[in-house]
Amino acid sequence: MAALAERRIIPRDELKARSERKSESEPEARPEHLRLLEALLFAASAPLDEKTLGARLPEGVDLKATLKALQEEYAPRGVNLVRIGNKWTFRTAGDLSWLLTKEAVVPKKLSRAAIETLAVIAYHQPVTRVEVEEIRGVVMSKGTFDVLMETGWIRPRGRRKTPGRPITYGTTESFLLHFSLEALADLPGLEELKGSGLLDGRLPPGFAVPLPSDDPGLRDDEDPLEPGDLDLGLAPPPERIEE
Repeated sequence: MAALAERRIIPRDELKARSERKSESEPEARPEHLRLLEALLFAASAPLDEKTLGARLPEGVDLKATLKALQEEYAPRGVNLVRIGNKWTFRTAGDLSWLLTKEAVVPKKLSRAAIETLAVIAYHQPVTRVEVEEIRGVVMSKGTFDVLMETGWIRPRGRRKTPGRPITYGTTESFLLHFSLEALADLPGLEELKGSGLLDGRLPPGFAVPLPSDDPGLRDDEDPLEPGDLDLGLAPPPERIEE
């Protein structure tokens, strides 16, 4: 006669302990909207603004809270979620940049005139070529602006509502990315510039460093660019021109 299998009644406390151990061994499922936001940012070839992200998430999701949660989750990792201007993207953690130095593209060295021009545009934008020359106190060659536009750090914004309707210039998102700035407001102020030795300590009375605006929209004294009004084809296509 076959032996009967031994049966044992498992105490309730032991069953509870087994259940808790199983729960601890299984990772907690991440919220679906967090996974979706993560996928969107990873798949994007360029930083995405909050309007674009919000349109792809389920209705009722708190986008700002989700971005903050994802940013905190990635903070200790090799890739961080960062905000550039009004957009979000994943970037390699700053403390690991030395690992990528062999793969980094060596930028072309800018002339002193180009660096000074870039600084004037960054702090005084929107600004015209004549206004840049007045601030610097010298007449510039056309090549200085061409070099800065080739790097993608400045762009034509519009036309000033003054006689001759000169083109106004401002910085780009690439400018913020290259200099690791979250916003134009993060540019160094007067005291920081003096402390770094970039400004002489003996400045004239009333000297101040302007605070540039991050608003990409045209100002009251600017008209939008028109298709074909720039020889280099830098005007926006017709469908993107503001009405």
